[in-house]
Amino acid sequence: MCISRSAITLALTIALSALPALQQEPRFAQVPAEPSGADPFAISIGSSFSASTGSSGGRTGSGRGVSTAIIDSDFHEALRTVLSNHVNSGMLDGRKLTDASIESMLRMLDPHSNYYTPEQFQDLLGEHESRYSGTGSSIAGFLIEGRVETFVISTFPGSPAARAGLRFGDRILEVNGQDMRGRTPDAVRAAVRGQSGTRVAMTVERADGRKIEKLEIRRELVREPAVPAGIVLGRNTGYIDLTNGFSNATFNEFEAALGGLRRRGVTSLILDLRGNGGGILQQAVKVAEKFLPAGSTIVSQKGRYPSEDRVWRAERNKYEKLPLVVLVDRDTASAAEVLAGALQDNDRAVLIGQKTFGKGLVQSVLDLPAGAGLTLTAARYYLPTGRSIQREYAGKGIYDYYHDRGRDSSIGIPLFAAKTPTGRVVYGGDGITPDLPSAPEPVTDEQISLLDLVFPFVRNSFKARESFKEPVSDAAGDAISREAAKLFDLFLKENVAPAKTGSSIAANREFVEKMIGYYFAMALAGPEEARNHIVRSDPQVKRAAAAAERAAILFANAQRSAASRREKEKDPPSQIHGGQR
Repeated sequence: MCISRSAITLALTIALSALPALQQEPRFAQVPAEPSGADPFAISIGSSFSASTGSSGGRTGSGRGVSTAIIDSDFHEALRTVLSNHVNSGMLDGRKLTDASIESMLRMLDPHSNYYTPEQFQDLLGEHESRYSGTGSSIAGFLIEGRVETFVISTFPGSPAARAGLRFGDRILEVNGQDMRGRTPDAVRAAVRGQSGTRVAMTVERADGRKIEKLEIRRELVREPAVPAGIVLGRNTGYIDLTNGFSNATFNEFEAALGGLRRRGVTSLILDLRGNGGGILQQAVKVAEKFLPAGSTIVSQKGRYPSEDRVWRAERNKYEKLPLVVLVDRDTASAAEVLAGALQDNDRAVLIGQKTFGKGLVQSVLDLPAGAGLTLTAARYYLPTGRSIQREYAGKGIYDYYHDRGRDSSIGIPLFAAKTPTGRVVYGGDGITPDLPSAPEPVTDEQISLLDLVFPFVRNSFKARESFKEPVSDAAGDAISREAAKLFDLFLKENVAPAKTGSSIAANREFVEKMIGYYFAMALAGPEEARNHIVRSDPQVKRAAAAAERAAILFANAQRSAASRREKEKDPPSQIHGGQR
């Protein structure tokens, strides 16, 4: 279905009218009283739903006096000329040309204004419900005897895949009669997913016995957990995984995870925002509010018109006083940066990791005809100290912008520096700089290639898994890793030429043992226990746990600073005319 002329005109008109606002946005946000209105709805790194309604405050027009009729006429004349005269005109797709022209136009504005085809727009909206239409299985590809093969890694409890009996180690041979051997996991995933209510036929080779079975699974809307259960590290440090972005379910599941950790007696908490590309802003605000005293500013929004300005403040009378450590990295963006920045600016958390992505633009979401969608930048976010998250994008190509090329990765570009209530210096204009820089240990190509040996070993051990009956807890998981690693050496001698792997295995022994433990935990206890095994062995998580005492000191200083300010407000110094006492 082609996008209609009215859709094209609307997109062009809106974008052109936005140009003056985008070029004249102030650096610092004013903080007016919070008006009523819809909750903001931010979308990942590329775009975000906004609190802004997209209202122009009663103003109309196409911007800079450009007539929409002229725009419409020029565009269609250009499209007709291309379709009539280009050497490949017989093979050109008018819809794709229209889509590309809108996308190109939006790229002239900023990196986060986007156009979505009807299919892309539906996928985007589904992400924020933490659901998709499919079978509820997780798959991965491994190079087996020179060819990529796709295997089931896990299934979601209660999902169609789980009810059909799919399980760890099943090799996917066919989907709907099409041979999947040698296909990429993405291609297999696309074949398995489909409209809810339809059926997919799969042929799989079972891990235990190599029996070939045919299954028919009815696709459903599968809900993925937004926040996994919390983990207790050591004796009293809690860990909550917030890496999946902010969906409609995030805060409720976060509260459940935190409540579980509280009942287990944790005295400090790690929030993991690494890889969190954003999502629904209001969900991030609620998480921040959980740890801030009433009245604390969380974030403000400055738009093109005063009606689009807004400020979010904490409103809870009671708040959590656990010392906080927050993990961030280069892929922490948008609403996740708002959460991290609000906790940092209020002296509520110690941040560890890498400088964050730097996405502080707000997008309004506009429905276009035929189910397409448009996200258009309408405002900027500002943190409590007045700093902007958004990094510079003028003069950069979209590839360079998204891949951090030419960007200083150490500290924020000092467009301005601000101070938190306890006097800590924070930077604006280039993402969020952590208090304690810490780069993750890279996974090398060599290590990735070793997974093509580790996974088959664990899969081949399925018949012998009765020898690993212990619960796969922290200690038991390590024991399984060490015991299985000895069997892995024997597996290599019998199945792989030692000359090809000996030095590689020796150089990456710790990694190999960790991944053996991971896959055994996945096979024996499921994805939650496998995730726990990885988290407990993560060097950055260990650094975060070690920073709990520093976080406690920061929180104590912040409380003393707040108490001092309140005392000064109650008893201001007396003055007489002339400034003399």
